[in-house]
Amino acid sequence: MASDAAFDLSRFPVHLGLGATVLRQPELVGASWYDLYGARTSGDGAEGRLVTIHSFSEPWDTWEMHPSGDELVVCLAGRIVLHQEVEGAVRTVALEPHHAVVNPAGVWHTADVSAEATALFITTGLGSENRPR
Repeated sequence: MASDAAFDLSRFPVHLGLGATVLRQPELVGASWYDLYGARTSGDGAEGRLVTIHSFSEPWDTWEMHPSGDELVVCLAGRIVLHQEVEGAVRTVALEPHHAVVNPAGVWHTADVSAEATALFITTGLGSENRPR
């Protein structure tokens, strides 16, 4: 794929790397993609950022947490109810299109949707963890 060609960010995420680089990634297919992404970009450490767009039509079945850095979540379409576990209490934030929230480093979070919703995520994937909901 030519570097100047338009591409679908929901299929081909990008990595914001050291030196202000933007590196298009291979097509995102399956959960193992994230492990391969980590191996490809590990040299950037916590300063590297993964930029993805995901669409959801069901509530998430896991919680996730990013220990190495904050995550920006921007609702692009639909409505997303994001839950953040902060100091043992759950804080809920409703996102409408163009609204954003930050998941601070180390905060477990999950989301509910009642219909199709799409969000932009910018995060350091380094050391991310998941647990059942």
